[in-house]
Amino acid sequence: MKKSRLGLVCCLLIMLLLLGFAADGLASSQAKSAEHLRVFLSQIDVEDVAENSSQNSERSHNVMSVQAAEVAADVPTHSTEYALDDAQYGDAQYGDAPDESELGYLPYDRNLTEAERRGQQTWYFWTGADDKYFRQLAKTTHGEADFLNLLDARPDSELAPGDTHHLQRNERFKQIGVINDPECKAATQPDEYGLWLDQCNKDSHATGIMGLRKFKNPDFDPETWDVAAYYQPGEARAQIEPPYRMGITCGICHIAFNPLNPPNDPENPKWENIDGLIGNQYISEPALFGGNIPFEDFRAQVLMNQPRGTSDTSRLPTDHIDNPNSINGVFNLADRPKYEEVMNDGKTTKAVSHILKDGADSIGLDTISVRVYVNEGTCSDYWLTLHDPLLGRTPQRPFDIEKARRECEGWRQTEARMPDAAAYLKTNKPMHLEDAPGGKAYLTQDKLVLERGKIVFADTCAACHSSKQPPAEIATVPEQAKQWRRESVLSSDFLDHNFLSDDKRYPITLIGTNAARALATNATEGHIYSQFSSKTYKQLPSPGVLELANPFDEDKPIEFEVPAGGTGYYRTPSLISLWSSAPFLNNNMLGEYTGDPSVAGRMTAFNDAAEKLLWPEKRPGIIKRTDRDSHLKLGEFIAEAPKGTPIKLLANLDPRSTPKILQAKLNSPLGAKVLQSLVNFVPDQVLTPLLLKYNQAPDFIEDHGHEFGADLPDEDKQALIEFLKTF
Repeated sequence: MKKSRLGLVCCLLIMLLLLGFAADGLASSQAKSAEHLRVFLSQIDVEDVAENSSQNSERSHNVMSVQAAEVAADVPTHSTEYALDDAQYGDAQYGDAPDESELGYLPYDRNLTEAERRGQQTWYFWTGADDKYFRQLAKTTHGEADFLNLLDARPDSELAPGDTHHLQRNERFKQIGVINDPECKAATQPDEYGLWLDQCNKDSHATGIMGLRKFKNPDFDPETWDVAAYYQPGEARAQIEPPYRMGITCGICHIAFNPLNPPNDPENPKWENIDGLIGNQYISEPALFGGNIPFEDFRAQVLMNQPRGTSDTSRLPTDHIDNPNSINGVFNLADRPKYEEVMNDGKTTKAVSHILKDGADSIGLDTISVRVYVNEGTCSDYWLTLHDPLLGRTPQRPFDIEKARRECEGWRQTEARMPDAAAYLKTNKPMHLEDAPGGKAYLTQDKLVLERGKIVFADTCAACHSSKQPPAEIATVPEQAKQWRRESVLSSDFLDHNFLSDDKRYPITLIGTNAARALATNATEGHIYSQFSSKTYKQLPSPGVLELANPFDEDKPIEFEVPAGGTGYYRTPSLISLWSSAPFLNNNMLGEYTGDPSVAGRMTAFNDAAEKLLWPEKRPGIIKRTDRDSHLKLGEFIAEAPKGTPIKLLANLDPRSTPKILQAKLNSPLGAKVLQSLVNFVPDQVLTPLLLKYNQAPDFIEDHGHEFGADLPDEDKQALIEFLKTF
């Protein structure tokens, strides 16, 4: 799915005309703005564009287009009882006692308690009725966001006229990074509806992809069904109801390959190769939700630049910031630190963990876990009344937890499942390299080197990356705290029950990594998820001013003042099983993506990322750029972006900052024609500063920051890396 707030360049261009910017210069300028920008960009070293393009073709095989105006038009404007229709899904999915039902097939795990097993079922199979939302999305995008299309693995010999190649089961992991269900097999013939869906005999809701579920479509009419017509390009297919609706579960992003038992063939894993909580660092989210936007469309450029193993969790509801973030593994959850924070009534306090990259989810695990389902389509009839889903042209309104609890059956049933789900989440323990096939060969046998690495970690890293901290009476005494940490890290039980994070929020001005995710606004006061963040979070002060690299003028860095009210912070990530989870940083942009789940593949990625982490001079300074001339259509208006345009230059602009009269003009053929002619006369010396001024997160370099330890001697760095391998 896309953030359709892209391309606000055209709106802002006209805004500057309305506000009278550079009025004298505009009249005399005869060169088109796009040409000015093209010439300027041609002077920049964009060799990385071709390199990134090659990588991006692997990251995103397909991308999708979302017609946001149509989605908004389909949103209900009234409030009703948001109930699930049990007849659509069957008792196994929505029975009266969901904690007693099995939602799907899994091999019996004798190590789990009954509560943990119920939680596992929820994690792997519970959709919260989001299939209704995803069917609506498929219709409003004319099939470009269509899971059924993704799953139908018809051979090329069975394609209807106008249809294109369908992804085969044995292509899924390489192309889009999803995990095939070990219990399913590739279709050898079409089903009764002419669809080539995986054969999954033990689970009627299985699709062949872990985390993606199918249900009977109550609107399906077998008398009018025409599979060939369903795959014809154009708007007509949107009105054809298929036999199934598709929903997603938490597993779509979190189920992946066990680092201690990787598959021989990633396209054909066995159950013993699967782990439900490791986090899928291979998934291509744009391709998963994708279709066939031409690469000349700027929206496709945004999507194809999203790294593997990341999810842009604020694509819907949009925060107008391009900020895909890495998908975490879940380890030692019972040992995660908690902090007393003031809740939203302003009176009560509660000990909570800081969830999400910025620690915004901060009112308790059970409730914020339901928010994840809401963000995937649960209670969508209500949720969609609170925001303009994709364009974000109107202010958000807060999602009311109590209203959802009263009126949305999906909320109540999901919430009832969360205690068991939390029990399951606490079962995953660290996966050590020494226990992986051939893993010991990657570990040093030099005890002195390892001891040196521990001391370096204690002095350089443990203040943040350990849940074991000095007692309060010595924590503020530097020498005593330092000695305590050394003794702690050198102890034989340091890694036992250690979350390897203090789970505190730290200002982005200190961490220094790409700021985009830290600037997300969905949990701030008055925004859609404000009830899921604590009052403490919403009262955080501004961390100050960021000085950011300016890709258009190296001598004039960008000064960006971070707003107060919660934005501008990152929580400390856990380092558990770090060897298995490279690339690094919150956006997965530090280090090589190998796409190889073997131990050797993981270690190649780890070694490259660790080297660039501690030797920052080896980082390439990645800026996501368009790899060709592209365009964006806004209403009747078409804007152009030359090859090499930084993605974030346009992707981080908020349409609500433009005059309403201008937005109306964009949808008028005559108005758009006039605006187009005016835009042609805007010079680049006016355009670029204006785009930067209105940019919500003008941080263009993706792999900078977190340079702690960069000044260590090389021997200490190497010793530290050896210790990190043991986590």
